[in-house]
Amino acid sequence: MRDLGAGFGYLIKGQRWAGGHGRWFGFGLLPGLITLVLYAAALVGLGYGADDLVAWATPFADDWSSPWLGLLRTTLTVLVFVLGLFLAVITFTAVTLLVGQPFYESLSEQVDRTEGGGVPESGLPLWRELWISARDSIRVLARVGLYAVLLFALGFIPVLGQTVVPVIGFCVTGYFLAEELTAVALQRRGMVLKDRLVLLRGRRMLTLGFGVPLGLAFLVPFVAVFLMPGAVAGATLLARDLVAPEEDGDRIPTPYTLDKD
Repeated sequence: MRDLGAGFGYLIKGQRWAGGHGRWFGFGLLPGLITLVLYAAALVGLGYGADDLVAWATPFADDWSSPWLGLLRTTLTVLVFVLGLFLAVITFTAVTLLVGQPFYESLSEQVDRTEGGGVPESGLPLWRELWISARDSIRVLARVGLYAVLLFALGFIPVLGQTVVPVIGFCVTGYFLAEELTAVALQRRGMVLKDRLVLLRGRRMLTLGFGVPLGLAFLVPFVAVFLMPGAVAGATLLARDLVAPEEDGDRIPTPYTLDKD
């Protein structure tokens, strides 16, 4: 339980850091604003089209009598929108980090600089960093997709589907949000995706303490945009303490180190 509180503490520290560095806070808002506009349009479209999608997917129920037809399709429409919202929360960070890779790299380096010690750099050209980030994001989203399908199916179980499953869903959301955010700092420290996942699994409660409250906050419209600069800062602080002192500092990873996964 102590690690849960410590993880939440990193989230608060990151927001304080961003609030105390106004120029960097504004700098970090730009990618989130761009991504928010795209996601808002997608969710509005899903909201208008979910009922048609469900009707198309359930032709076998066309002859059902009332109230069973309405109950089935209303339930499925709600589940489709919830699934879309779940995926939006998960993918928002990945897409925002991809769009804002140069922004967040600079912000993360500035956090390292202000906290003292060396400032690790990847030594890779921007196009290579973008490729690695995109590739890793796709791998993470594939894992999330598997969880999303499983949780969607479990949502039909009475009682458990309305109580336990949403809690598990938020834990999955928080864990992978933390992975995406710490990746900014950990990639600069030469850690590939597999190593990052092992590192976070070793401190699972710390990771959830950071990621779950952030995932819940991201459900509130516009909040994600304003929390992103502080979330990147907090994830950098978290990464600094997760990586052993001898692995942090001035070491510059080679392109092979970053790409061998």
